[in-house]
This record gives sequence, structure tokens and C-alpha cells, in this order.
Amino acid sequence: MNIGQASKASGVSERMIRHYEKIGLVPQAPRRDSGYRDYSDADVNRLRFIANARDLGFPIEEIGTLLALWSNTHRASSEVKALALARAEELDRKAKALEAMRQSLLYLADACHGDHRPDCPILEGISHGDTVIGRTSGKERHGS
Repeated sequence: MNIGQASKASGVSERMIRHYEKIGLVPQAPRRDSGYRDYSDADVNRLRFIANARDLGFPIEEIGTLLALWSNTHRASSEVKALALARAEELDRKAKALEAMRQSLLYLADACHGDHRPDCPILEGISHGDTVIGRTSGKERHGS
């Protein structure tokens, strides 16, 4: 199948397929006499695997590791489990950071009158860097 068909079958854009080929995540597809790439069902399965791993938050480097583990029938499942648990921990850390940002924004919005006056606690809080719950000043973030 050509790249358009492989894209449609895998749910991965043509641009990303080309990118994955360029960085070596997907082997270069052989070319037909017409010059078009020729993708197999195995290529489409690999693209789906990559897309699913991306949806789970795995970075490209770890997807390469997952692909190697996927194709290695002699690997221990503990290796895969360790990667999954590490990714879950990282997602938990990011979720907590996002929740802290959300809480800070809600706190600032609650302090804002939202009327015709120019004073704005939201802008003041951002300018002082003390808006993120759990942080007292912007200086700490920059190591000062």
C-alpha cells in the first residue's frame, strides 16, 4: 500500500510516517517502480504500535525501546512493566503539577474583581512569581 493508504490504515499522518522513517523508528519502505513507497501490513501494525505508545505518553526514545522489546520474543515482561510503571510515575508527577497550576489560576481568578478597575491580582501574582501553590517566589525557580 502507498503512504496515504498506510496513513489511513494506521491513523498516523503521512508527515509523521516520513518523520518516523527519517529517525529510524520505522524502516524505510521499499519503493515501487513508480517511486511510491510500498508499505506492508507489518509496517501498518508498527505504525499503530507507535501511535498507541504516543497516546500513552511515551517519548520517541522509549518507543524505540518498546519496539525492540515488542519484537524480541525472548525478553522478560518485567522489562516492559518497568517502562510502563516509570511512565505512569512521570504522568502522575505531571498531573500533580498541572493541578497545582489550575489551583493557582483559580485562586488568582477568585481574587480578581473582574470589573472596570485596572488593578488586577492575576497580573500582580504572575509578575511576582508567587502564584504557584507550593512556591513562594519566582527566585526559587531560577535558583537565585
